[in-house]
Amino acid sequence: MPRNRAFSEPECSAEYSADYSVSLPSDPEHGVGRTHEVTVRSSGPCLCLPRFMRLTFSPESLENLYQTYFRRQRHETLLVLVVFAALFDCYVLIMCAVVYAPDKLAPVLAAVAGLVTHVLLFILCKYRLLPERVARRFLPYVLWVLILAQIFCYLGLNFSRSPEASDTVGWQAFFVFSFFITLPLRLAPIVLITAISCSIHTLVLGVTVAQQRQDALDEGTLLRQILSNVAVYLCAITVGIMSYYMADRKHRKAFLEARQSLEVKLNLEEQSQQQERLMLSILPKHVADEMLKDMKKDPSQKEMQQFNTMYMYRHENVSILFADIVGFTQLSSYCSAQELVKLLNELFARFDKLAAYHQLRIKILGDCYYCICGLPEYREDHAVCSIMMGLAMVEAISYVREKTKTAVDMRVGVHSGTVLGGVLGQKRWQYDVWSTDVTVANKMEAGGIPGRVHISQSTMDCLKGEFEVEPGEGGSRCEYLKEKGIVTYLVVVPKQPLRNGINGVKLSLASSRGGSPPLVSTKERNGSLSLAYISPEEPEEPDARVRGTLECGEDDGEAVNPSFPNPRRRLRLRDLAERVIDASQNEQELNKLLNEALLERESIQALKGKSTFRLSMRFIDPEMETRYSVEKEKQSGAAFSCSCVVLFFTALVEVFIDPWLVANYVTFVVGEILLLILTVCSLAAIFPRVFPKKLVAFSTWIDRTRWARNTWAMAAIIIVTMADIVDMLSCRQDHRGMGNGTAGPPQPDSCGEQPKYYSYIALLALVATIMLVQVSHMVKLTLMVLITGATGAVNIYAWEHIFDQYDRRRGQQSTSLLVPSKYSMTAMIFIVMLSFYYFSRHVEKLARTLFLWKIDVHDQKERVYEMRRWNEALVTNMLPEHVARHFLGSKKRDEELYSQSYDEIGVMFASLPNFADFYTEESINNGGIECLRFLNEIISDFDALLDEPQFRCITKIKTIGSTYMAASGVTPDANANGYSTKKETLSDKERWQHLADLADFALAMKVTLMNINYQSFNNFMLRIGMNKGAVLAGVIGARKPHYDIWGNTVNVASRMESTGVMGNIQVVEETHLILKEYGFRFVRRGAIYVKGKGELLTFFLKGREKQGSFISGSSVTLPHQVVDSS
Repeated sequence: MPRNRAFSEPECSAEYSADYSVSLPSDPEHGVGRTHEVTVRSSGPCLCLPRFMRLTFSPESLENLYQTYFRRQRHETLLVLVVFAALFDCYVLIMCAVVYAPDKLAPVLAAVAGLVTHVLLFILCKYRLLPERVARRFLPYVLWVLILAQIFCYLGLNFSRSPEASDTVGWQAFFVFSFFITLPLRLAPIVLITAISCSIHTLVLGVTVAQQRQDALDEGTLLRQILSNVAVYLCAITVGIMSYYMADRKHRKAFLEARQSLEVKLNLEEQSQQQERLMLSILPKHVADEMLKDMKKDPSQKEMQQFNTMYMYRHENVSILFADIVGFTQLSSYCSAQELVKLLNELFARFDKLAAYHQLRIKILGDCYYCICGLPEYREDHAVCSIMMGLAMVEAISYVREKTKTAVDMRVGVHSGTVLGGVLGQKRWQYDVWSTDVTVANKMEAGGIPGRVHISQSTMDCLKGEFEVEPGEGGSRCEYLKEKGIVTYLVVVPKQPLRNGINGVKLSLASSRGGSPPLVSTKERNGSLSLAYISPEEPEEPDARVRGTLECGEDDGEAVNPSFPNPRRRLRLRDLAERVIDASQNEQELNKLLNEALLERESIQALKGKSTFRLSMRFIDPEMETRYSVEKEKQSGAAFSCSCVVLFFTALVEVFIDPWLVANYVTFVVGEILLLILTVCSLAAIFPRVFPKKLVAFSTWIDRTRWARNTWAMAAIIIVTMADIVDMLSCRQDHRGMGNGTAGPPQPDSCGEQPKYYSYIALLALVATIMLVQVSHMVKLTLMVLITGATGAVNIYAWEHIFDQYDRRRGQQSTSLLVPSKYSMTAMIFIVMLSFYYFSRHVEKLARTLFLWKIDVHDQKERVYEMRRWNEALVTNMLPEHVARHFLGSKKRDEELYSQSYDEIGVMFASLPNFADFYTEESINNGGIECLRFLNEIISDFDALLDEPQFRCITKIKTIGSTYMAASGVTPDANANGYSTKKETLSDKERWQHLADLADFALAMKVTLMNINYQSFNNFMLRIGMNKGAVLAGVIGARKPHYDIWGNTVNVASRMESTGVMGNIQVVEETHLILKEYGFRFVRRGAIYVKGKGELLTFFLKGREKQGSFISGSSVTLPHQVVDSS
């Protein structure tokens, strides 16, 4: 299982112009992920920005994809610009309607035409009725031309007779700024069209005013007005560029998060598939589903259960195949331990890949392999499939015979009947089957003939004449078959294709094997499980097209599994996970996947009425609102710097209008100092290494406290507004002083000569307001109402006489009726306020949507981590923890077969011999299930002992029927010698402490079983065998990984159990001598005959003189125990 770099949560924000790496899920063919570097470079084609502000992605294809994403994100913002233009049309209509005259018809018609056009464009854009190419390439420029034409129509039709250089400057500045925050274009085109607009507007005003006032032209006044216009435009453009830059950063960050989200989704699906494949490689689907459901249960529900969970099911009409390697002992002497495991792996891998015969492999027991057909899905041809499997296995072993030049062969037995299939215990899950028919199948193999498939009468009855057979006479070779009177047959190898075949597909042994490749080479996939999930279902053979899924007989990967995440969505994650292999080779394909993910995310309406309040736009969930309110916005410092820029240009405009106004300089200096303080306090949290710790802590507190953040923002806007208001009131006093209270004309350099500019300054203050970040639209509305109200009050009341003089001066040159400037300017500010409030709601909606997307990415990460925990829990419950860590913690190639040799290991077999007498398949026991439920309780209690600290060095290997197998010393820190590398520094007692722990574990198992007997009124006995020595541990099986240990030590331990006495722990002399040093008491049994070993001196372990770490109850004499006579 690849550990992708996504899980380390790299900094994905463009704030730091840093490299951002994304690792896609690994190619299952190689187990290695490829990393795609995404670099945010401080360079780009837009030369209008300083170098440090020019952000672009590398490679170029990703930048192009981002620009497409950015344009889509700005599609709705384009609607905002249409609304702005429509509100301007409404303003013109209102101004014309208030003082209507016949000469107002032209501007009214122009405004109505513009309004209708904008409404039509809004509908077309809202419902995406325009072709995408047209909307993307031409619509922004069409809107620009339309708005520019409207401004000039309003200018020419309303002010043509008495033009002033200040006419419509506010509207021009408003739309210039609006272009930066709404147009879905790159920065360079926006700067270009705004520069063209401002240049044309300034040129037209200058030429018109100069022509109209040829006789009384005051060149100095006109120049100062034009310079004021340029200052207003420069302010709008500068703040607009800053706004675009901030929005670009935010969208780039969201884009990178979307890329990360894609990776998370792919990883989530990959984790899900890994878990599913691993589960289904060892467990049938129906068992895996039940286990996953139980894993997800609340712990309190599990505590309420009276018994341990058992996953056991009854299956009728199945065929059981047992296959054993004949001559394995000779083969063992021919090969080293490592070569033997490697050979077994190759052979069993070949068996696992015979998927055309619909077999479910149950278990590997040393050199014995057994599987079942017809489970879990019933198959009518289960017997035919099993025999075909057996014939193919006999054919496969011939390759080993040729390769090793040894007389190895396969002995195969098949029997048909009923089984109970499932999992017992709570650790080291392995699917197994129990029933009398399983025993019969085992005996069919034991009574078989090498190189032949031995079948029973029940299997013969299911064949319906498909195979030719001959008498098997199994009773002559197996006493059990003779006692039960089971008639047996030997299958004759068919020379022609089967009459009916498998599911109607004609198969012959020759065709199924002739085109097959040789045994899986160690240079190819061999199921070493370097994958943590099992190798994908790949066609290994020419006839693999007709195969079914090995585990459940279904098409590969198509079965719907409700236990694994598979939500309904337009973007199928499974498809992405499959296609991402090609994406690692093809950047264009990766970008296509990312674009699909972005489209999917954008298609989801994140902010629905149920999640937010309609008016305030706050989240209904208070916890979610709290999380949103404390979200740190790294651009807050840039937002405050916009206020500094606005105040600077405000002072510059006022200098051009009235350079002698002292209050202007005072408010500028004081205001800039205060704004710089606010800005520094905001930047401290973003750059903690630059500023003092106390300032950083204070800045962080402001960012995370909503009321403090709002107060800070309001302070900045109030400073800008108050500077304008104070200058206006100071200008009023100066105007009165110079005019001596009369209505005479103002001085040429007086601030009262051009009062409109102060309203334009108020408009710039509104611009500064909407630049604030992390401030709700309601707070912005409050500030904008404050600005509009204060400016309107000064215009209408304090500056009434100034505006009246201004209007009378213009009226002397024109007979057309105009709305008084004090009202028109106030109305303009009010319309701009409404426009900016609409935009503020849109921005907050976008911010909250991005926040929800970010939360969604975070939740998906949590699901990935949870899925990983489940996955690792499953892996470690099927493989020893250190073996699982070997696979999970590194990217192993498939040909790296896992095997580990140990020199000093303890092995234990513990069986319940009298469980066979307890087990019945009568109806009162639910066909044997209730008997197995009791066995499950026993094994689960044994498993629970392994959780005790003193038994941490003991590893459960597996259960075989009612036999429990465990080993000690197979520890994570063991090397090829079986113990720590500090072997030389350890005493014999320290080296074999794990063996003493294994003996304690055996004694603890006896006490645990005694307690179970006491509670259930039963009389079960343990027969335990122990041994110590060298073993080889490894994982074999291509599609179904199986961890096991092999060696003479294991064989002797097994013989110690099988030749032992119920109620006793039997060991050989060498083990007795070591354990005796730890205070264990023994009784000499004497020499016994052990198959393959001859006479061995054995001892019964009776207890411990020095109390062990767990029990002291081993002195109790149980029935059938040999009494200690010493």
